[in-house]
Amino acid sequence: MPPTPDATLPGAGAPDRGRADACPGALRLHTADDGALARVRLPGGLLTEPQALALAEAAVALGDGGLEVTSRGNVQLRGLAAGCGAELGARLRAVGLLPSDTHERVRNIVASPGPGTGHADVRAWARELDAKLCTSPWATGLSGKFLFVLDDGRGDVAALNADVTLIAGPAGTALLRLGNAPTARPVPADRAVDAALAAAREFLDALRAAGRTAWHLREVPELLEPGAAELPAFAAAPPALGALPGGLAVGLRFGRCGAAAWRALVDAAEGELRLTPWRAVVLPGAPAERLAGLGAAGFRTATGTAWDGASACTGLPGCAKSLADVRADAARALAAAPAAGLPVHWSGCERRCGHPAGEWVDALATGQGYRVTVAGAPQGRGTAVDVTNEEMAEAVAEARRTTK
Repeated sequence: MPPTPDATLPGAGAPDRGRADACPGALRLHTADDGALARVRLPGGLLTEPQALALAEAAVALGDGGLEVTSRGNVQLRGLAAGCGAELGARLRAVGLLPSDTHERVRNIVASPGPGTGHADVRAWARELDAKLCTSPWATGLSGKFLFVLDDGRGDVAALNADVTLIAGPAGTALLRLGNAPTARPVPADRAVDAALAAAREFLDALRAAGRTAWHLREVPELLEPGAAELPAFAAAPPALGALPGGLAVGLRFGRCGAAAWRALVDAAEGELRLTPWRAVVLPGAPAERLAGLGAAGFRTATGTAWDGASACTGLPGCAKSLADVRADAARALAAAPAAGLPVHWSGCERRCGHPAGEWVDALATGQGYRVTVAGAPQGRGTAVDVTNEEMAEAVAEARRTTK
């Protein structure tokens, strides 16, 4: 599973929403230890080749030369100079990546990446939803964390616990799910996007009427009306990496690569790139013979390795709150004691930014080593073990072997 948006650990209590969310955007940059950070929203994870190249050029000219794919299929640029916002905005506008300055942080749309279309081509939904969001004045009231998910019927992204989820059905039908409700509302597929927007607006209207502040629908379950339809089972499975029917899929280690590797990705594409919430990229139509070059560029080209389900926060030196260079420590651990099984996430501090949902291995830096726990586990399987850096690899491998 990819990380859930704004996830909180069990027992952490209700989040404090007495302030505006601090999500960065393409224009509102976040100050980090390694410079400013920009997050460029890509509705549906969709990129044309010119847009992808423009991001690489911006990363080199304005930042540290790297690009990061987030758990919502967006792109982050790091190491930016504090005063580069105007130039970055101009670069993004020139290639259509910034259609609205006022709405750029609310364009949070994840879609089934394919290849293949399931019951519907959700790319069309993504483009329609994005266009209508950007021309709706009320939508600026949504949090920068508010998430729309568009599932083509296979259930691969429907389990992301979004605020508003559309699930395509057969013969022009769709289901509208609000928050984490156990049921959904049937809606016609040709009116599904309007129904999703109406649900988001009703959420804002209800908050305003109640005098409340919230970022997500799941924070105010009493405002949700139950649907009449049972939800289908969710597959929640990312596309396999490698050669697929209809294209290629490759993964980025910890979601990051350099500009040269990114350009190799664009060179292998056949017109379009689809970024996924599993920090991978689908290249529809790309031939299998291009896979070897992508592997040589540093991309993951096969599933079934220790890297499956492995993630980490930024850590040192990019985050001042971190107690360790968690990505370097994690990479050494995955090489020293490879083991598949439960997802594992390395965190540099108690915030555990970007951790997965469900049951997962929590490798938390302590300053003296790591505390390894199976988080979200049934009672009796979540005992914490404090280990040194040298002991951490085997402790994580053993915890990943825990049977769900």
